[in-house]
Order: sequence, then C-alpha cells, then structure tokens
Amino acid sequence: MKNIVYFDLETQRSAAEVGGWNHADRMGLSVGVTYSTASGSYSIYDEAHVMDLIHELQRADLVVGYNHCDFDYSVLMGYYPMDLKSTVPSLDILQEIKGYIPHRLGMDALATTTLGVGKTAEGLQALQWYKEGRMLEIAEYCCYDVKITRLLHEYGAKHGRLYYKERNGKIMAVPAKWKL
Repeated sequence: MKNIVYFDLETQRSAAEVGGWNHADRMGLSVGVTYSTASGSYSIYDEAHVMDLIHELQRADLVVGYNHCDFDYSVLMGYYPMDLKSTVPSLDILQEIKGYIPHRLGMDALATTTLGVGKTAEGLQALQWYKEGRMLEIAEYCCYDVKITRLLHEYGAKHGRLYYKERNGKIMAVPAKWKL
C-alpha cells in the first residue's frame, strides 16, 4: 500500500518577527501534524521531536500539503540542512492549482466551496496560542488543516477538479490533475 502522508505545521514566530518570508527557517516549529494512509492515524510533533517529523516525511511515498513545498519545508530547513523540496516526493495543492488562478488562493476558499467546511482558525491565531502556551489548541487546529488537505486531495483525485468562489460570488472550477 502506498503511504501518502498529509502534512502541515505551525510556527513559533511570524514573518515580521524574523525579517520576512524569505527567513522562514528562523520561524521555528510550534506543532507539526501528519496523517499517514499506511497507519490510518495522525501524528503530532513538537519542536523537541522535529527530526521524527522530518524522518516520517522522508519515508513517505508522497507528501501532500498546501503550500508546504515553499513554506513548511523552509521552516524545517531551520532544523535540517537538506532541501526537502528536492528530495521528498511531494504534491503541493497550491502549486498544482496556481497556474489556473490569477491570484493566490487560500486553502479555506477551496475547502469552503468544494467541501462545505472551513478552517477552524488561522495562522495568526496559532501564533498567539503559542505565545500563551496553548499547544493543544494549536495541535487541534493543525490536525483539522491536515484533514482538510486530505479531503481536498481525495476530492480532486476522484472528481478531477476543486471549486472556489470568485470575488463576485461566481463558483469556478480549477483542474485537479492528480491521482491517488
């Protein structure tokens, strides 16, 4: 059985706190979450276990995320010198749909229109929770984002498209050219 690992992480610091998005390796991991199709379970990682997270990603047959190739892997570069983007087989849903949409589309826009569910919070809220030591809330939020990522990936594979609303409210389809 192919082991697809769905992945997301939250950080300790914002882009503003580290000097911009090009310094994601300085943001620090607060919580990382994976869902493995081989085990059928979620795993939650804190900063002390970041290498376990990296090893799980490296063992996967495919890692699926939303903007994980450009952002999440860059955060992990603060702990691991190898370029995960070029060494781990990955499908980044944002990268896959980017060429079809004239603007950056958040995962919530796809999830709300395609699945009828939205995100439970946003990254800035997770940063505040980290500062308050509320790690359980971050883990729950991150698990939910991983679940949405998995559902979007599976829906796209089954139906060959995902949906979003344009600013004028019109529902648009975007091709999903991946398979399970």
